[in-house]
Amino acid sequence: MHKIYVVAMLAGLILALNACGKKEEAPKIPAPTSAPAPVPAPSTAGVTVLSINLGNAIGADKKVTQVADSFGNKDTVYASVDTTGAGTASLKAKWTYRTNGQETIVNETTQTIAPTGAASNEFHISKPDGWPAGNYQVEIFVADKSAGTKTFTVK
Repeated sequence: MHKIYVVAMLAGLILALNACGKKEEAPKIPAPTSAPAPVPAPSTAGVTVLSINLGNAIGADKKVTQVADSFGNKDTVYASVDTTGAGTASLKAKWTYRTNGQETIVNETTQTIAPTGAASNEFHISKPDGWPAGNYQVEIFVADKSAGTKTFTVK
């Protein structure tokens, strides 16, 4: 019986070794017959600032009614920003007070615009208890890049 046991073990071992030595071929993927069509780049249509005008009143068309660079201490100061171009853009106005070589941020306002051509946009600041007399500036940004500045005084 001992011989039968040894022969059975050897047969099992031979079968196991044959199974381990068997290699399967990886499935073959056919080569593409033509290159895939390139994906078009997203539109880089841009918005550009044409002009920045300041005044103490604004019309329904978002344009200042009378351009000014000097204001009273209780005036609301409007900035009319004319743009051209098409697309969605972030338009920001950064208002600063400038005295003794230092700047103090008065206000920052951001708008998302989506013009399809020429457009006018409006920003404004006001202080009912009065602005300190001195020099001010508004800087306009498109997509966080400076597009221009306007300086003005409060008397």
